[in-house]
Amino acid sequence: MSQLLHKCEEYFNTRDFYDIFNVDKTATAKDIKKAYYKLSLLYHPDRVEETNKELSTEKFKLLSNIHSILQDEDKRKVYDEGGSVDDDDFFVTNWVNYWRGIFKKITTEDIDKFKDEYIGSETERNDIKKAYVGSKGDMNRIIEMVPFSNCENEPRLIKIVREMVDNEEVEEFNCFFNEPKRKKTQRKLKEEREKRRSEQLNISDNDLADEIHQRQTERLDSLFSTLEAKYGKEKSTKRKPIMKSTEENTPGKRTRLTRSCKQ
Repeated sequence: MSQLLHKCEEYFNTRDFYDIFNVDKTATAKDIKKAYYKLSLLYHPDRVEETNKELSTEKFKLLSNIHSILQDEDKRKVYDEGGSVDDDDFFVTNWVNYWRGIFKKITTEDIDKFKDEYIGSETERNDIKKAYVGSKGDMNRIIEMVPFSNCENEPRLIKIVREMVDNEEVEEFNCFFNEPKRKKTQRKLKEEREKRRSEQLNISDNDLADEIHQRQTERLDSLFSTLEAKYGKEKSTKRKPIMKSTEENTPGKRTRLTRSCKQ
């Protein structure tokens, strides 16, 4: 498996580019560009919790690579016909410049507006479903995979998944609904440590918003340069693919099953 497809499976639990972008295979270039923009807002490294910054950066980079294939007629045809890609031909290395060449710079207002539209939407519900099935009910992974999620909104996530289970859309994983107290505590402590770390660095949402308004261009340029230097370098040798099991999406109504999960 190519490195790009391996990363798709690792970060989005699927190798289907169209599934990741939430568009049909017949989607137009305009539809794909719109989907790419929406996803880039979700995973923009500048507006996620400190604990998710590295993961969001990797997803942000991956989305650029997918878009670079789907927006090119010849590359898209190769992918559509064989479901494979050649990393040497398709891999985007300068993901920041690639994004900037397509869209205007993201502002705090852009992120906040999209957050308001996303939370409670059908898109969020589908993301929760995909994360729940793909992680087999692992709350840690679900919070990592679903944008704008944290320990605070766990009760809402549980309520949404419970409705899916009751509607027989998904299987019931016991480890999700009866998660050990120790695991919940560890997750909360980790989140609190990261928040304290940000406070010690004098970085808060308000400070960040003010700085973006006052010195948006300079600050974002510096931020992207730092992130690209830290996370943007790809290894010249391909990583050995990690063998992992796949979880098929539930096609429709089914008999409810309750499974235990590895802790």
